[in-house]
Amino acid sequence: MAMNVTVSSACFSVFSYKKVKRIKGAASEDFAAPAALRFRTEEETKVKLGGSELRVTRLGIGAWSWGDTTYWNNSGWDDRKLKAAKAAFDASVDRGITFFDTAEVYGTTFMGAINSETLLGRFIKERDRKNRGVEVAVATKFAALPWRFGRQSVLNALKDSLCRLELSSVDLYQLHWPGVWGNEGYLDGLGDAVEQGLVKAVGVSNYSEKRLRDAYERLKKRGIPLASNQVQYSLIYRAPEQNGVKAACDELGITLIAYSPIAQGALTGKYTPENPPTGPRARIYTSEFLTKLQPLLNRINEIGENYGKTPTQVVLNWLIAQENVVPIPGARTAEQAEEFSGALGWRLSNNEVDELRTLASKISPVMSFPVEKL
Repeated sequence: MAMNVTVSSACFSVFSYKKVKRIKGAASEDFAAPAALRFRTEEETKVKLGGSELRVTRLGIGAWSWGDTTYWNNSGWDDRKLKAAKAAFDASVDRGITFFDTAEVYGTTFMGAINSETLLGRFIKERDRKNRGVEVAVATKFAALPWRFGRQSVLNALKDSLCRLELSSVDLYQLHWPGVWGNEGYLDGLGDAVEQGLVKAVGVSNYSEKRLRDAYERLKKRGIPLASNQVQYSLIYRAPEQNGVKAACDELGITLIAYSPIAQGALTGKYTPENPPTGPRARIYTSEFLTKLQPLLNRINEIGENYGKTPTQVVLNWLIAQENVVPIPGARTAEQAEEFSGALGWRLSNNEVDELRTLASKISPVMSFPVEKL
C-alpha cells in the first residue's frame, strides 16, 4: 500500500463508459491441483461487503504495483511489465476473481510510469472489447492529503479517479488513511458520493478501532453502511486481532479487506536468508528476519503438501478462514493470479488454523503502516 503523493488532476470530466457484466464459465481449476476446484455459484464465490448490497469475490487483487516506480518494479516501468500486469488482470478474471483494488496514489507519472487507475480502466475496456459480459468490481481510494479539506475534496478526487478509470461509477470508494485535520468532512463526502450515484459502497482504510466506530456512526446517521476497513493483515502481521479492529469489524458488520496478505512475498517461500528481497522490502524482510521465519514456512509447506497446495495458497486460505476477511494480494504476473485462485474452494482445519497462529506468534511482527497509529 504505497503513499505516493503525486496525484494527477488532469481529468475533469467523468466518462460514460459503463461497467461490464460477469463472464460465465470462467476457468475454475486449481493452480496446484486442477481437480480440487469446481464451478461454484455466485453465492459460494462472492460475499457481501459489510452491510452494503455490493457483492465481491472472496479474494481480490491489489493493483498497488501496477505502474509503481517507488516501491515495486525496481524503480522502472516498461512495456514488459505493462504486458505482465495486463496478463495478471486477464488471468484473474479467467479464474473468476473479479474484485480489483487500486488508489489514486498508486503509480506515478515520473520515470515513464502510468497511474494504476489508468491501467485498470484500460484493462477493463480492452477485456470488454474481446469478451462482452464481464463484471468487474472496482475499488479505489481517496488520498487524505493535508491540503485537502472538506466533503467537496472527496467528490473532486473521486471524479478525477472516474476519469482515469473511464467509468461512470465505482463499486467501492475508500478513505485511504485518516486525515491529519479530522475526518468528518471526508466521511460526509463519502455519503454524498453514495447519494449522487457515483459509488455503490464506501469504506475506510488504515482506521483504528475508535476511528472505525466514529466513521460507522457518522455514516449510519445518513442511512449509509460502512462497508469495509482495509488494513494490513497477514499470518505474521496480526495487529487487527490485537488492537480491536478485527473484533469491531465483526461486531459492526464491516468487512475487513486485508492488504499485504502474503507479507509482500515473505510468506510464499520465495525468499530465504541467503536470498532476501531487494529494494525497499529488503529493509523489512531482512536475512535475520527470514531466518526466524523458516520454521513457520516449513510447516506451511508441509500443510500445503497435504492439500496439494502451495505455501501462498495456504496463507491466503488462513486469512479467509478468519471469516469476514477478503484478502487482496498483489498480482504482477498471470502466474501469480492463477496461483492466488487456488486459495479458494477449500479450507484449512481449525486445528491447522490455530497451529499456524501459534507458530507465527513466536515471530516478532513486521513493520506496520505508520498511519494505523494515528
